[in-house]
Amino acid sequence: MRIEQDLKLGFKDVLFRPKRSTLKSRSQVELTRDFTFKHSGRQWSGVPIIAANMDSVGSFEMTAALAKHGVMTAVHKHYTVADWAEFVNNNDASVLNNAMVSTGTSDADFQKTKDIMELSDDLIFICIDIANGYSEHLVQYVQKVRAEFPNKVISAGNVVTGDMVEELILAGADIVKVGIGPGSVCTTRVKTGVGYPQLSAIIECADAAHGLGGRIIGDGGCACAGDV
Repeated sequence: MRIEQDLKLGFKDVLFRPKRSTLKSRSQVELTRDFTFKHSGRQWSGVPIIAANMDSVGSFEMTAALAKHGVMTAVHKHYTVADWAEFVNNNDASVLNNAMVSTGTSDADFQKTKDIMELSDDLIFICIDIANGYSEHLVQYVQKVRAEFPNKVISAGNVVTGDMVEELILAGADIVKVGIGPGSVCTTRVKTGVGYPQLSAIIECADAAHGLGGRIIGDGGCACAGDV
């Protein structure tokens, strides 16, 4: 066992220091950003906020509503292929381009993902999601999904350290989800004692990802709007 002595921070440990600005109102702030992804080569433009793939949040209804504002939704993995087929038939690229197809890592999950992605070329995001991404199986699964979908944007996680971020990006992930247990209703830390202060995790993982041309998603840890 090794105890780390250096300072690690969560969102509640810090605040933004105010500075002078030329803006007259917060409404003048432009949130839209352009992104290019390492392995797929895809480009995406929108607000870099993603509704989580929780079954009470990442719904089709949420996807359609947020897409109007250029915001993405990671759709939860409990919808069937038939549910997805209906959703695809009722929406165009402006919505489907802002939907992440969430999946686990079983053989059944892989086949289901293939069936869903075949429904439309406008589905471009895949979110490989397990609670604790420190598994060689996850790395192998990312490689498998990348081989099957060379032109899709793949997100994988969750992890909290730079070494695992690098391993997942090298395995084929365009984006790595960062965060184990920081969510306000997440029980991972309570039940297992596993985790990492979220702000420090984001800072360290972003540094690792950007060094390889990859990207990260900070997943969880904001309990209120003022959490940095």
